[in-house]
Amino acid sequence: QVQLVESGGGLVQPGGSLRLSCAASGFTFSRSIMNWYRQAPGKERELVATISSTGEGTSYTDSVKGRFTISRDNTKNTVYLQMNSLQPEDTAVYYCYAISTVRVWGQGTQVTVSS
Repeated sequence: QVQLVESGGGLVQPGGSLRLSCAASGFTFSRSIMNWYRQAPGKERELVATISSTGEGTSYTDSVKGRFTISRDNTKNTVYLQMNSLQPEDTAVYYCYAISTVRVWGQGTQVTVSS
């Protein structure tokens, strides 16, 4: 079964950190470009970060540069999003998205940044 399963979301205070994980199955993860998106209430889904199939290439939306880091472990079929210095405006549902021979969305994980 082709699927992505996110985990690691939760409630964190401003300035705190979280690490999201996205476990893939049912397709060739090591040949997939992986992405993290987020969607805040009342807003469109936006691309947060992208990582190439080998992990050598990454890109970020401007608002998270220097705070978020995307990485992957192809031996574990997992992509990560390390989020530091979190701010209330980072509150959203975070989704991973695979681009491969298939295109797959995860179910999302809620991140809430609040004091």
